[in-house]
Amino acid sequence: MPANKAKTDSDTMSDRTVVDFLRRQGPSTITELVDFAGVTATAIRQRLTRLMEQGLVAREAEVAGRGRPTHRYSLTREGAKHGGNNCEDLAQVLWTEVRAVEDPDVRHGLLQRIVSRMADVYRDKVSGHDLQERMESVVGLMADRDVPFEVTTSADGQLPVLTALACPYPDLAEQDRTVCSMEKMLFTELLGERVRLSGCRLDGENCCTFESSVAPTTVATMEH
Repeated sequence: MPANKAKTDSDTMSDRTVVDFLRRQGPSTITELVDFAGVTATAIRQRLTRLMEQGLVAREAEVAGRGRPTHRYSLTREGAKHGGNNCEDLAQVLWTEVRAVEDPDVRHGLLQRIVSRMADVYRDKVSGHDLQERMESVVGLMADRDVPFEVTTSADGQLPVLTALACPYPDLAEQDRTVCSMEKMLFTELLGERVRLSGCRLDGENCCTFESSVAPTTVATMEH
């Protein structure tokens, strides 16, 4: 295969593509990455080598019987955090102050006001006639914040699922899971549907997922 072919393939695929795939799928082989990205194995190896040098990806040999071992690639702890860009230091300080409020009712009220203010900032950027469209609108909103999300489908195929491929506040969430509840409250306001956290990275899932706790409705239905 010509050398410029690998270079062309590599240029059409970003490091983010590989990181997001590993975050979503977990430990994967080069073959699985090739099938997903539609580029050459050489291009995949080039990306993986660079990501390993950056400390974002780790390689582990998997021996099954005789023959050469299969290598699987997965995100390191640092790689799992890669992708969020939300003024983490400021968030850490502010969250510490919120947690310092001793009265639980006052603390909950403060969280609710924070969520409402955030929702007011983003509300005009979220639109759609049904839950699927509104979730896709949220995906675009999060992309503007450099935080990768996607919309998938629930196991029964009935409901759309909002999937966070990277946590906006990874260090913060590991210290206090209330952050996950705050995100759930925010999405409930933005989507106009009560949502639940159906899967969480802190529980060992590859991604955090948010599903509607009720049947999807249209904007027309919500207005009545």
